[in-house]
Amino acid sequence: MDVLERILEKKIIAIIRGLKLEETLKTADAAAAGGLSLVEVPFDQRQPLAYTTDKIKAVADRYPDGRVLVGAGTVLTIQQVQAAKAAGAGYIITPTSREDVIKETKALGMVAMPGAMTPSEIEQCYRWGADIVKVFPSDNLGAGYIKALQGPLSYIPMAAVGGVDLDNILDFFDAGVCAVGIGGNIVNRKMIETGDYKGIENLAAEYTAKIR
Repeated sequence: MDVLERILEKKIIAIIRGLKLEETLKTADAAAAGGLSLVEVPFDQRQPLAYTTDKIKAVADRYPDGRVLVGAGTVLTIQQVQAAKAAGAGYIITPTSREDVIKETKALGMVAMPGAMTPSEIEQCYRWGADIVKVFPSDNLGAGYIKALQGPLSYIPMAAVGGVDLDNILDFFDAGVCAVGIGGNIVNRKMIETGDYKGIENLAAEYTAKIR
């Protein structure tokens, strides 16, 4: 099964943002124990590339069997795409619509999931080679917005990112998305601060069960 097929099958990407390396690994472990096998480690634009790629590599090295697939998020430059690939990322997620980033991602054999909001941006990303277009921010736009997009743009695979939780996740899937990205509603900061990784596992298991 290739990376895109895995995303389409597993459907939920846990976004592990702004944690230390060891916290990132423990959170990835907890998510995996709860049934989630897709994690995103976003770039921090204020830090050197290695600040993020070290975490991506650590997760990739921890799961050489592919039980957990790691992708890079908040990717804004070609250099970040290349660094993420070298670190072991299998997919690239962006908050914006950038032709150069999408095309570099595809040239390097990775799945491209750029962010877009308007119908024009979504269609343009797909034309540039996006595998899935991330509709962002989904919490502000709402499931109804995505459902409306499905009329003219149903041929474009879409993901919802931003504000997806246990109460609305099925609304987004019913609206037509093929995947979702979830940050703080799974990667709970208070649980991490107290070392409650079992709590993270339990949250991951709730989301896994919700879409089963």
